[in-house]
Amino acid sequence: MTFAMKPLSCDPSRIRGMSERLIVSHYENNYGGAVKRLNLITEKFAELDPENAPGFLINGLKREELIAMNSMILHELFFDGLGEQSGPVAGVREALVHDFGSYERWRAEFIAMGKALGGGSGWVLLSWSPRDRKLVNQWASDHCHSLAGGTPILALDMYEHSYHIDFGAKAATYVDTFMDAIRWDNVGRLYTAAAGAAGGAIGA
Repeated sequence: MTFAMKPLSCDPSRIRGMSERLIVSHYENNYGGAVKRLNLITEKFAELDPENAPGFLINGLKREELIAMNSMILHELFFDGLGEQSGPVAGVREALVHDFGSYERWRAEFIAMGKALGGGSGWVLLSWSPRDRKLVNQWASDHCHSLAGGTPILALDMYEHSYHIDFGAKAATYVDTFMDAIRWDNVGRLYTAAAGAAGGAIGA
């Protein structure tokens, strides 16, 4: 299977507080690089004889495949979540209040997690946990370490490539800018699909 880049789902000229140059570079170089890397890894693994290849080679390729695949998927979620300034749609706001005590509490926690990753690397994800039938904020490093069985519905990329062109070392300013550029209708769609399928969506 050959993986292809998904068309950029946001308008890079209309993301408030982020330059078109930043968004396009992130999309083409980092997301595009993950897709290309995944295809190369897939080709290399297809050439292997799994019965006779050394274990370290199989493990190494499969580790890199997971990193590249998750990078591709999380970058798509990141770009899908960017849009014009808005607020949480009704169902999502109700779920955030139900699962975090208040929308403000969820927002403060999500922001704090992003700023804690400033100068490092990783992702902050808002994910649906089918096990506990609730939304959770989760930390994810190396494009991996995601919640087992969980479905991410909002992704904040905290790798330096996601903000350095515009913000330099000011990762905290980037986090604040991201929070004001969330495309909440996309978050709502993903929440309904994930939680609604399990009968867990608030108001369903």
